[in-house]
Amino acid sequence: MVFSAPGRMELAGNHTDHNCGKVLAAPVNLNIKGDVSPRSDSTVVFESRGYRAFEINLDDLEPVESEAGTTAALVRGVAAGIVKRGGNAGGFDAGISSSIPAGSGLSSSAALEILLGTVFNTLFNNGRFDRTDLALIGQEAENTYFGKPCGLMDQLACASKGIVKIDFKDPLSPVITPVNVRFEELGYNIIIVNTGSDHSDLTEDYAAVPAEMLSVAKFFGKQNLRQVDEKLFHDNINEARKALGNDRAVLRAAHFFEENRRVDLMTDALMNRKIRSYLEYMRQCGESSVSLLQNAFSPSHPQNRQMVLALALSTRILGAEGACRVHGGGFAGTIQACVPSDYRGRYIEQMERVFGKGSAMVVKVADGRRA
Repeated sequence: MVFSAPGRMELAGNHTDHNCGKVLAAPVNLNIKGDVSPRSDSTVVFESRGYRAFEINLDDLEPVESEAGTTAALVRGVAAGIVKRGGNAGGFDAGISSSIPAGSGLSSSAALEILLGTVFNTLFNNGRFDRTDLALIGQEAENTYFGKPCGLMDQLACASKGIVKIDFKDPLSPVITPVNVRFEELGYNIIIVNTGSDHSDLTEDYAAVPAEMLSVAKFFGKQNLRQVDEKLFHDNINEARKALGNDRAVLRAAHFFEENRRVDLMTDALMNRKIRSYLEYMRQCGESSVSLLQNAFSPSHPQNRQMVLALALSTRILGAEGACRVHGGGFAGTIQACVPSDYRGRYIEQMERVFGKGSAMVVKVADGRRA
C-alpha cells in the first residue's frame, strides 16, 4: 500500500499551542510517501531515500536512549502510542521518500509521525484512531522518544485538509475550524525562505520558550497562560518580572496574549477575503516574534542572524504590498512571506541572491481540491 502525509506551515500562533492557545495552520503540497507492506512478525524494516536503512523490533516499546533524535525513535514511539491506547502495532517493510526539503521548517518530523500513525492505524487497527488521536500519538513520540519538545500544532496541521484554526484550550480535544480559502485566489503566494541557518543544536532554545511562559502562568497560580486573565497579567507585570527575575519570560507571555488574539483576527480576515487586513496582522505577528517572543536568532549564536536579515530584506522588497514573519519554531531556519503574485519572481530572485539558489520556495495549501 502507498501512504502519504503532508508537511505543514504555520500562518499564525507562533509558540502558542504549548500553552493551550490558538493557531492558524495548514498542510502543504509537499509530503512524505511510503510504499508499505505488512509483515507477519513485529519487525519494522525502514528504508528512506538518502539515509541508511534500519530495522527495529516492536516487542520492546520502551524509549531507547541511544535512539534519541533518530527516525527509529519515532517509529518506536508511534507504535508505543498506538498500543498505549489499546491498539495493535505490527511489523512492516517501508520504502520512504520525501519532497519536503530538509531544514525547510515545514515539519517533516510531524509529517513522518502522521504517516507512521496512519500505517499502524490502517494495517492493524481498521482505522479506529481519528486525526486528533494520531496527532497526540505523534507529539508524544517526538517529546518522549525523539527528545524534542513541541506542542500539538505540527502534527494536527499535517493531519488536516486545508487551512484550519485550532483552539487548544482543551489540548486533548482541540476545536478545529476549517478556513476554505486559497491565497492564490486572493492574488498572493506563500513563499518559505530557508535562510541556511542550522537549527539542529537549538533544543534548549526551543524548550526555554514554553518553560518561561509556564513560569509566568505558575506565578499567577495557573497551569498555563491560557488560564491567566490578560488584564491581571498586565496589572502585575512588575511583580511577575521581579519574582521570576526574568524579563524575557514576561515578554514571551505578552506575546502569547497578543498572538492568540491575532489568530482570531487573521482567521476572520481570510474567511471574509480581506487580504489587506490579513497582511497587517501578519506583519504584527512578525514584529511580535522578533521583539517579544525573541526567536529570530539564538542567544547562543548571537552573531548568526540570518532570519533577521531575511525579514529585513523581505520588508524592504515587499513594502506595504506584502508581509513576512518568523516561520515555525524560529531561532534558525525559515521565514514565511505572503507575496503578491506579480512580485513573486522579483522576490524569489532577490532572496536567492542572498541565501542561495532554491532557498525561496513557493508552497501551496494542500486542501484536497484539484489544482
